[in-house]
Amino acid sequence: MRPSPVVRAVIAGVLLTAGNARAQTGGNAGDTVSGKGTLASPVVVAPRAVTRAFAADAGTRDLAGRERGALPSLPAGIAPRSARVAASPRSEWWAPAASAVLPGAGQARLRQDRFVAYLAVEGFLWARYAVDHRAGVEQRSQYRDLALRVSRAPFPGPKPQGDFEYYERMEHWIASGVYDSDPGPGLVPETDTTTFNGAMWRLARKTYWSSPTAPPPVGSAAYDAALRFYQQYAVRPEFQWSWRDTPLHQDIYRRHIRASNDAFRRTITDLGAVIANHALSTVDAYVSLRLRLRDASAGADAGVDLGTSVSFRTLGSIVRRARSSTPE
Repeated sequence: MRPSPVVRAVIAGVLLTAGNARAQTGGNAGDTVSGKGTLASPVVVAPRAVTRAFAADAGTRDLAGRERGALPSLPAGIAPRSARVAASPRSEWWAPAASAVLPGAGQARLRQDRFVAYLAVEGFLWARYAVDHRAGVEQRSQYRDLALRVSRAPFPGPKPQGDFEYYERMEHWIASGVYDSDPGPGLVPETDTTTFNGAMWRLARKTYWSSPTAPPPVGSAAYDAALRFYQQYAVRPEFQWSWRDTPLHQDIYRRHIRASNDAFRRTITDLGAVIANHALSTVDAYVSLRLRLRDASAGADAGVDLGTSVSFRTLGSIVRRARSSTPE
């Protein structure tokens, strides 16, 4: 009995592929087809005609094949459409959201080994942030304590803690100067321009007076405006300081405050790296999920997928099964 169309198509595809391989490698036919009739060669591209012929013949002989129980089965590793649809990754849609919350979580859900790298980077960045933040806090405590024990110690009264700008001024100015240079009635600003308060009073005079060296009458609009400016920016008595007798301590103070500022700046960089790691993991999970959905959709539309790359041994298996299923 004549071989069925599927057998002829498969054999033609095998011979055509073997001929192409021989022409490319310059080998002999005996190197491609062994004496036992099995086909052993590196992976080659299977002709699409073979795939179409196999699927068409399987459909036309479906009823007869089922009655005899001899319908050719698919080779190992080739899943039918129903199995691929069941394995669709649509249930993993939340993988990008998981990576946004915890880098690597989406990759773990998608069963990708690189989730370990994302988790390791995340842990390292948070550990570095903790170290930098602790260093900044320690240096801040040291320069505040030094200022309290040295530069602010000579002045009586309560000494509340100042804001960041206050300690920055102590770094650049040798002394704050007095707030009121005359114990009598009325406010008389500091005139020593080497101090912070004296510099503020000079700036107020330049801003509101027609001439900084020619004061307007007391109580005039220009004088009152300059006085209000001074009251707003001058250092009050409870925050007064002076490094005049201990310039070496001011140098130590500068080192502490700069070290603290550098450490806190590094924490900002650390947080930026953490955000970048979250974003990268999220984009990675999203792209991986989209690729899986595309592959799953393409596989479902193809019905029976014989693949685009099979070996000669697989083609030989198809030929033998097709021959055994052909009715005598």
